[in-house]
Amino acid sequence: MNPYAKLITSLSLLLGTTITISSNHWMMAWTGLEINTLAIIPLISKSHHPRAIEAAIKYFLVQAAASTLVLFSSTINAWHTGQWDLTQLTHPTSCLLLTTAIAMKLGLVPFHFWFPEVLQGSSLTTALLLSTVMKFPPITILYMSSHSLNPMLLTTMAIASAALGGWMGLNQTQIRKILAFSSISHLGWMSIIIIYDPKLTLLTFYLYSLMTATVFLILNTTKTMKLSTIMISWTKTPMLNATLMLALLSLAGLPPLTGFLPKWLIIHELTKQEMTVAATVIAMLSLLGLFFYLRLAYYSTITLPPNSTNHMKQWHINKLTNTPIAIIASLSMLLLPLSPMILISV
Repeated sequence: MNPYAKLITSLSLLLGTTITISSNHWMMAWTGLEINTLAIIPLISKSHHPRAIEAAIKYFLVQAAASTLVLFSSTINAWHTGQWDLTQLTHPTSCLLLTTAIAMKLGLVPFHFWFPEVLQGSSLTTALLLSTVMKFPPITILYMSSHSLNPMLLTTMAIASAALGGWMGLNQTQIRKILAFSSISHLGWMSIIIIYDPKLTLLTFYLYSLMTATVFLILNTTKTMKLSTIMISWTKTPMLNATLMLALLSLAGLPPLTGFLPKWLIIHELTKQEMTVAATVIAMLSLLGLFFYLRLAYYSTITLPPNSTNHMKQWHINKLTNTPIAIIASLSMLLLPLSPMILISV
């Protein structure tokens, strides 16, 4: 991609995200979402592969429909109440339409169908942007209007997302699709708690973004796209591969690692809100995700490829130590001791 085009798209992504998260008016928030959508499409389709073009078209159509619903929802609310403020969404139809629109933008069940396909057609760097940066503005809108959303609808969508994200990730062989279903499952955890503790949703999103960035950047360094290549990635960078295993286990939410913190806090808050059944169900569904994370860790560290291949294996990567990966990998595994301080601030 032309450096100037890359600069324009990067600045547009930054501008669109900043406009959305800092606006109080529905039209400005919608404008930021549109700038974001138009900026990411060249990054998705830059390889000019048919699968990338298909992913860009799918992404554009879904995001255009979701943006239309956001505009329609805010217009109905303004028509009935005279308010364009994000925090003044009170009309029931507007609340329902907004929940549907944000679910489409985030990839919550039952509007999840586009997300794995788009991630599979994108490069690892673009997939990282789609999984983290592009979800920040919709979650901000959900955060600002959380007091007026339907609790039963969000809880149903959250549990369905956790179930489908875990179940569909079990039989995947493409790592980008596995991480897409991982994202859907984590979005279920974020949306189930947003009505009761919106700050905890933001904390969960920040920690999820940190752990996902670690996994994607390690995969990008080792050029790993599917399970059959992750088996030989330990021959390239053994330490980086061990770090990948720990980052995956952190995403799964195992106790000594950072990923345990948001799940622990969410289950604690749901129990305080007398939603013990929902907390139990979503905790049990996280075991499905734990299974495919463990499978990835098993493939990356314990197994060897069953057949000898004819092509030359790359035994080393001639790169200097990557400092950003070292920093975010440390954060994605070692933040759990800070939990008392985070509990006080949340």
